[in-house]
Amino acid sequence: MKLSYELLKEEKHTKARLGQITIRNKTFSTPMFMPVGTQATIKTLSPEEVKEAHAGIILANTYHLWLRPGEDIIQKAGGLHKFMNYDGPILTDSGGFQVFSLANSKDISEEGVRFKNHLNGDNLFLTPEKSIAIQNKLDSDIAMSFDECPPASASYEYLHNSIERTLRWAKRGKEVHNNPNQALFGIVQGGPIEELRKYSAIETVKLDFDGYSIGGVANDGEDKDAMYKAIEYSIPYLPKDKIRYLMGVGEPIDIIEGVIRGVDIFDCVLPTRLARHGNALTKYGKINLKNSQYKEDFTPISPECDCYACQNYTKSYIKHLINCNETFGARLLSIHNIRFLIRLTEELREAIQNDNILEYKDNFIKNYYGGNDE
Repeated sequence: MKLSYELLKEEKHTKARLGQITIRNKTFSTPMFMPVGTQATIKTLSPEEVKEAHAGIILANTYHLWLRPGEDIIQKAGGLHKFMNYDGPILTDSGGFQVFSLANSKDISEEGVRFKNHLNGDNLFLTPEKSIAIQNKLDSDIAMSFDECPPASASYEYLHNSIERTLRWAKRGKEVHNNPNQALFGIVQGGPIEELRKYSAIETVKLDFDGYSIGGVANDGEDKDAMYKAIEYSIPYLPKDKIRYLMGVGEPIDIIEGVIRGVDIFDCVLPTRLARHGNALTKYGKINLKNSQYKEDFTPISPECDCYACQNYTKSYIKHLINCNETFGARLLSIHNIRFLIRLTEELREAIQNDNILEYKDNFIKNYYGGNDE
């Protein structure tokens, strides 16, 4: 079987779920945070370091790999796993998020989307069939349906028409999907409007995908309340025996709130992006190692953290690396930040098991927002 999900337990006081995903005979626990490897690499990390962070599924980006090196080259290499030497599960996005950030509304048609290559300005055309064909060749474990990503601020009429188009695109993509080893997920849209989220979820589930994602919550700078409502409006209509994926969300509090509302898996570029700017995630909030207070701080980023960076290096040394623009500094912070979010989901799994996730959330907020150097 290419993919299966088993619901092991529901937390007593919330919709939080403890589960297991089995992909190609390997089993992984949920809730789970998935690091993002846009160009078939988690920025600055080796596959071995990604595994040491206890990562399960990782992401790769269909749009970027289509442009460079091209899906045919990756297929000739034996697929993404062999190409990037990662034997864990890989999820590829549809390319839609990037495409819609490059396209104008007039360039979106029933057939697909016309836009310009961000590297050289060439005219490109991406359709649901093309997106799925690329992902089939990439041979990821999970492929995503090609959907429109409208801003949450779009009008009711636009969002409704967008959902209808996304449903038609999802059906077209499913019809041409032909990789027997690859699961295919549908995407629920609808902005912040309850009626549209419900409609999108019900109609997407009718198409019978292997899993379902909640989209459109991380592309318009909407406030957290709107994000949480979008989850609440979608979750009740998604099947309990399939994975629920919240796309593009990685702030620690948002992962916690998403899990409490019934989400299983998350992804975001946040941990590596923060790292490249000298920021570390800690139990007591984000810290910026460029700040002078760390010049003579010979303690690890987080004493309780079991990552390679915290076990071997001090804030003082990492600050020195960041100040000197040494790549090793960004590497160490990336290792730590990814491990931080993965460890967060491990702790959430324990909280679900113990039926005390609301207490965990309260303690997390008290520590994380209790004051730091930002």
